[in-house]
Formats: sequence, C-alpha cells, structure tokens
Amino acid sequence: MLIEKNISLKSLNTFNIDVKAKYFAKINNTSELNELLANPNYKLEKKLFIGGGSNILFTSDFDGIVIKLCNSEINIISETDENVTINVDSGVEWDNFVKFCVERSLSGIENLSLIPGNVGASPIQNIGAYGVEVKDLIESVNLILLENLESKSFNNSQCNFGYRNSIFKNELKNQFVITSVVFNISKKKELNLKYAPLLSYFSNKNESEITSKEIREAVIKIRTSKLPDPKIIGNAGSFFKNPVIPKEQFEKILEKYPDITGYPESNSTIKISAGWLIEKCGLKGKRVGNVGIHENQALVIVNYGNASGNEILQYSKMVENEVKNKFDINLINEVNIL
Repeated sequence: MLIEKNISLKSLNTFNIDVKAKYFAKINNTSELNELLANPNYKLEKKLFIGGGSNILFTSDFDGIVIKLCNSEINIISETDENVTINVDSGVEWDNFVKFCVERSLSGIENLSLIPGNVGASPIQNIGAYGVEVKDLIESVNLILLENLESKSFNNSQCNFGYRNSIFKNELKNQFVITSVVFNISKKKELNLKYAPLLSYFSNKNESEITSKEIREAVIKIRTSKLPDPKIIGNAGSFFKNPVIPKEQFEKILEKYPDITGYPESNSTIKISAGWLIEKCGLKGKRVGNVGIHENQALVIVNYGNASGNEILQYSKMVENEVKNKFDINLINEVNIL
C-alpha cells in the first residue's frame, strides 16, 4: 500500500477538476483498508473514499486523505432455482457487474446498464434508471464504521432507501466505508419496460420475446446517444434529481405545458423530469465560459475546458434559480459537492 502526498485528483473525478489531496492511498483489499484506518498517522485526517469519481464536484483542495477503493471480486454466495445471491466488492465498476449478471441470463438489473461509478457507491445514492432502483436488488451492505473500525452488515430495510437516498447519505454520513454489497438477482425474466424510451425502442417487438441482454443493449444505445462520455468531456452525469412535487402542482403545470410527463410516486405526489424543466427554461446547450448544459441532455452540466469546481457550482445555482423562478420548483443536487 502506497500513500502519496499532494496528489492531483484531476484524473480521479469525471468533472476533471484539478485539485489536490493532502494524502492519497490506493487500497486493493479489506486487509489494506483496515491497516490504513488503524494507522495512527492518519487517524485524525478527514477521509474521502472514492471509486470512479463520477458523482463528485470538487470546489477546493481536499485537506485530508483520499482513499481509492480498488477491491474487485465478484463472488456467487448461493443459488436457488429462482435467484442468485452475489457478493460484489465496492471497487468493482458498476457496469461490469451488470454485464456479469446479463451474461448469465440474470434479470432485473439490465435497466441500470452504463451508469458510471463503482458498486460501493450504488447503495449510497440508491442509483436508478428507466424505472429500476438498486434498492430492489440489494440484500445487504457490508461496511466498516470509522469510529471504532467495527465491521457491520446492514440489511435492505436498515438502509432506509428512498429516491436517490439512503441512511448512508443521512444518519451515517461520513461515518463509514462500504467494503462490499450483496445482491439478490432473479433467474426469472423480470423485464421493466414502463419508461417511454424503452417502450419506443421495442415498439415493434412482442414483450415475451425480449431478453435482458436486448434491454441492456437498448439502454446502452439510448444512454450513449444522449449522455456525453466523461472520458471526452468532463461531466458527472445527471447533476440534479428529478423533483417529486404535489399532484396539484403537476396538474397546474400540465394545463400550461401539455407535453410534460410525470410518474406517480404516491397517491398525492408526481415525479417529473428535471431535464424537462431545465430545457423549458431555455438552458439546454447554454454555455457560460467553460461551463454549460449539454446540447443533447439538459440534465447534464459539462466542463468544456478548464473550469473550476466553483465555476460549475455557480452555474448550477443559476440553473436552480431559473427553474425556481419559472416553475416554483426547487432542484436538488444529485452530485456530491465538496
């Protein structure tokens, strides 16, 4: 295990923000992680655990130790006629795990194809796409509590999952590091085609003939056609959550904008597209200096050059203000601001 000083984090975050970490360590397994956490030289240092760096906006240097988790094993724990239980290390790239499942004809995870980041981040954010959330697949989350280095396992209900939310973003924030996630994936075909892009893609095909592999291929095509590749242009994917608003407010917007679509979250609330709101404000493709909204996806803020984290943050606040003024809706960041 190598611990370095004053390391640039530009290549370790998908916004390509050039900030430095006081210390940086790359961890390959749980033994190295425990060794580092127990080291008295770093006990009091502020800690940041990163995987793919795809959900972070740095606004300043990090005055502490950045720990990159590179543990990368996928192990099948048990199997029945209906399900497979799989323990996945936190350092595994998320899409590689989706591919692992689809190649084995497992079902229910394919809608989450090509989401950037690593497995360890998936329960924190309760990642989701095209009508599927990772909470529907997680059996438990294994972690280490930083205060006493105790290993713990949280079952699904203990994680307090919500829309892009979990106990790890609230009560346990900054108090833990996830080492692995246990998933329960179905062997039965459990397709989810309720979102319009997928319905449109498969409009000429009988649902009974569609496979999880085909859905994965469709999701990848749809995402790559709309979302910029962070390897080419700096971005963190969706910058804002899709807001959930009262049904009455949705109906008022619908009267003025019949093209709005919404998805019921409960009997009294509707989830709507943040991208649609931003586009209706005329911000899609709008650029200010080195920062802008992507021309093909209004939910994505991009770094066109050498923008600082603060420039991107200020741009995001401008977007929030425009949406608030036009629709009286508060946008909430999906990206973690540091």
